[in-house]
Amino acid sequence: MKILIIQTAFLGDVILATPVVSELHRIFPDSTIDFLVKEGNESLLSNNPTLNRVITFDKSNGKWKSMYRLIKQFRDERYDLVINLHRFGSSGIIAGFSKGKKRYGFKKNPFSFLYTKSFAHEIGDGTHEVERNLQIIAEFGAVTKLRPELFPSREDYSSVANYKNSEYYCLAPSSVWFTKQLPKEKWLELIRKIGATKTIYLLGGKADFELCEEIRIASQSNTVLNLSGQLNLLESAALMKDATRNFVNDSGPLHLASAMNAPVTAYFCSTIPNFGFGPLSDDSKIAEVDRLACRPCGLHGHKTCPQGHFKCGHEIEI
Repeated sequence: MKILIIQTAFLGDVILATPVVSELHRIFPDSTIDFLVKEGNESLLSNNPTLNRVITFDKSNGKWKSMYRLIKQFRDERYDLVINLHRFGSSGIIAGFSKGKKRYGFKKNPFSFLYTKSFAHEIGDGTHEVERNLQIIAEFGAVTKLRPELFPSREDYSSVANYKNSEYYCLAPSSVWFTKQLPKEKWLELIRKIGATKTIYLLGGKADFELCEEIRIASQSNTVLNLSGQLNLLESAALMKDATRNFVNDSGPLHLASAMNAPVTAYFCSTIPNFGFGPLSDDSKIAEVDRLACRPCGLHGHKTCPQGHFKCGHEIEI
């Protein structure tokens, strides 16, 4: 059986799709499973023993040409099952015209009429995204909920081994959206509460370096180290795995922690856990401000607080 999974959204969405991979492999152990991701996210799936191939979709350069190439490639592959976990148009076109014998996906996709079977995707009722993804393969005997999985290599673990010489904490202070990001002064308060004798690593991508550096300098602590942009995604996951605790926003690093079953505290500012993107680690906590009439103000967050006060961030207790 040849299977193609499509998830071309953000890195967190790719991580939350990995239970579909593991369940399909369990149910169809002799199957060949390929996975299409947005270019830049392919490293997340490195070393996954159940995947045959990871294919990339370049959305930023020649998007339509890339879509045409992928559709032609997938038609040649003659997949038995194509599963699109992405809810937006481009992936719906690719899945719909792939000529897979079965084409499954969510009804929210504007091209779901091209699927052989489509499924509801309800946000806000407390159902986790992992559960929503797994419902697509429920007819094959999939379980309802699984923790995501990532597979850092031996080299990934070796590259961060020197950072694990003492008790340490990992903080990921950045987010794509301002209103999903705990304010800088709150991160500084957290650093003070952890204590001046504890090692603290600030994690993020290259784009997050400036914010992390501002926090490091303002902390006035030589035990706070800015690793933003220095580690790849799986190296970050390997470091988070053995941290005393990880502190994250409702953002990608939250799902890295879940995939490694790492202890985590997740700060939910403008968004809420009931959207279905909360932590799945055995040791996980959620910090949020309840009973704010303006919260949530959107599914993905905003560049600025629509009300101008950002109480959902400033009033979170550390």
